[in-house]
Amino acid sequence: MDLISVVVPCYNEQEALPAFYKEITKTAAEMSYVKFEFVFIDDGSKDKTLSMLKYLHKKDERVRYISFSRNFGKEAGMLAGLEAAKGDYIAVMDADLQDPPSLLPKMYKLVKKDGYDCAGTRRTNREGEPPIRSFFARMFYKIINKMSDADIVDGARDYRLMSRQMVDAILSMKEYNRFSKGIFGWVGFKTKWLEYVNTQRVAGETKWSFWKLFKYSIEGIMAFSTTPLYISSIMGFIICLAAFIMACFYLIKTLVFGDPTAGFPSLVCIILFLGGIQLIGIGVVGMYLSKTYLETKRRPIYIIKETEEKK
Repeated sequence: MDLISVVVPCYNEQEALPAFYKEITKTAAEMSYVKFEFVFIDDGSKDKTLSMLKYLHKKDERVRYISFSRNFGKEAGMLAGLEAAKGDYIAVMDADLQDPPSLLPKMYKLVKKDGYDCAGTRRTNREGEPPIRSFFARMFYKIINKMSDADIVDGARDYRLMSRQMVDAILSMKEYNRFSKGIFGWVGFKTKWLEYVNTQRVAGETKWSFWKLFKYSIEGIMAFSTTPLYISSIMGFIICLAAFIMACFYLIKTLVFGDPTAGFPSLVCIILFLGGIQLIGIGVVGMYLSKTYLETKRRPIYIIKETEEKK
């Protein structure tokens, strides 16, 4: 029988875990033709998430857990789960039930029998999200797909079922600054997208504020595109050309018409404009340099404090 590993990153999910465990075990019972293991990643939770995972492990030997020494972020949690998974097929999903476990049978059929390497999910709407957050999310997908080679589908979730071959390809990418949505798209493989209506969290609160999502989107662009560097260079060239044309214009105007250039207000505006452009360019270069700096330090992406095998 095939073994399906379900990887579930958790951060302060004590309220959602009972409902999630009930739903995922219900789906596992319906899929009696395969075996399951549930790999929970406690990402430095400050509530009773770890205690609950220990209880579930004692209750159900299929439940495994990895507890980090501190909060390293969801990307680190997904990586740890993928590295620990033993299954022939690996699913990644959240514990808040916004990723319906009931889709797993269809996802398994698509990968096992229909020749796909991955069955991914995408939301058809963003009901329940603030309008400005939805707007920026849509803009992010449009921008990153134009700027990078990674195929990132609008509304795509991390919830997906992948073959062992695809997971091994993902694990071969050892970069420190990880953006999984981009990595999933960059490795390729044949993917079937399943659409579903967005659902609200079963319990608890989202850990993703607008600012965290904005930072995450910037990291995604930096991780899979060097276009911002080209944009900075092109802006510099255009401004230099414009400055040369303006200098010629005012020189001719002064020589022909004897009209001296009234300078102070226009000079201040030009200096501030050029200074802003320079700071933007330096900032873009600095962000890329900081990513390179973090990569070269070779720090571990996460540190494990405890697992069900080693307590």
